[in-house]
Amino acid sequence: MASKLFSLLQIKSIILKNRIVISPMCQYSAEDGFANHWHLVHLGARAIGGAGLIIQEATAVSPEGRITPEDLGIWKDEHIEKYKEITAFIMQENAVPGIQLAHAGRKASTSAPWQERRKLTEAENGWQTVAPSAIPYYDNDAHPPREMSIADIKKVIADFKAATKRAHDACYKVLEIHAAHGYLIHQFLSPLCNKRTDEYGGSFENRIRLLIEILEAVKSEWPNDLPLFVRISGTDWAAGGWEVEDSVKLAKLLKEKGVDVIDCSSGGAVHFQNIPTAPNYQVPISERIKKETGIHTGAVGLITEAHQAEEILEKDQADLVFFARESLRDPNLALNFAHELKANVIWPKQYERAQLED
Repeated sequence: MASKLFSLLQIKSIILKNRIVISPMCQYSAEDGFANHWHLVHLGARAIGGAGLIIQEATAVSPEGRITPEDLGIWKDEHIEKYKEITAFIMQENAVPGIQLAHAGRKASTSAPWQERRKLTEAENGWQTVAPSAIPYYDNDAHPPREMSIADIKKVIADFKAATKRAHDACYKVLEIHAAHGYLIHQFLSPLCNKRTDEYGGSFENRIRLLIEILEAVKSEWPNDLPLFVRISGTDWAAGGWEVEDSVKLAKLLKEKGVDVIDCSSGGAVHFQNIPTAPNYQVPISERIKKETGIHTGAVGLITEAHQAEEILEKDQADLVFFARESLRDPNLALNFAHELKANVIWPKQYERAQLED
C-alpha cells in the first residue's frame, strides 16, 4: 500500500511532493530583520532533507511586530534580496518555500529564549508594545502594552499588505498568516486578551474583524493561484477563552474567503493556560475543523514518528503534517521517514549513496 505521507497534494497551482511541512520556527538570528547565512542553511537543509513545504519562521511585518530584536522582518524592500536566495535554493531542491507573516503584539520586545525570555527595556533595545487592550501577558509586567487606536489597527493591516507584496517579490509560493500562539491577531480573537468596546471587540464577529481585514489586504497582493494558509490556536486551553467551536466557525468563514489550509495549533494567549500535552494532542482540533468545514487542515504538535504521521493522514484527520522540534533534531526527517515507510522518493544526488545498506 502506497504511503499517504508521501503522496502528492495539489493546492491551487502548487503541487507538494509529500505531506510533510516544516513548521515556521523562530531562529532569533537576524539583525534589523535581515536574513543571513544561518537562515539559508537552516531552511535549505530541510529542503535537502526531503520535506515538501518549508515555511519560514514568523517574519515581522513591522519592527514593532518582532518578538525579539533578532527576528526576521519583511518591512522594507532591502530584506528581499536574501530571501530570494533562500527561496531559489529551496525550489532547486524540489521543495516549496513558504513564509509566515506575523505581528507579536503584546508578546513583542522580549529577549531570545537563551536569554531567559524577558521583556526588554528601551535601554536594552526594547520598544513599547501594542495590543487590542492594555492587558499585560503577566500581571506583574512593568512594561504593559498600549491599547491600539484605530489608526494603529489600520497601520497593521497596511503593513501586512505591504509585506505580502514583498513576499511575492521574494518568490515565496505559500503565504501563512500567523493568527495563533497569543500574538497580535490571536490577541484580538481571544476574549481573555480583547476587552475592547468598539467594532474590534466584544462579539465573535468583532473579535475576528482584524483577521478578516488583514486577510482581505493580503489577498489584494497575493496571487489567486498561490496557496494561502492561516495558523490558528484552536483553543486557548483556558476558561472563558477561545474555544474549538469558535475555530470551526472561523474556519468556515476563512474557507469562504479563499483560505486554503488551516494550520491547527493551540494555546499561547495567556500564561494560565492548562495544555494537556501528549502525542497527537492537537490532532482532534485539525480533525474536527476538517470534517465540519471541508477545508484542508494541517496537524502539528508532538508528532515525531513516521507511522504516527501516516496514521493521522490515513484516518483523514488532516491533509498535511507539520513538524517543528523533530525537524530540528533531524533535518533529514522526510528522507528517513521515506526509508522507514518504504516510500520511493527522489534523494538529492549528492546523498543517493546513503540509500545503500552498508
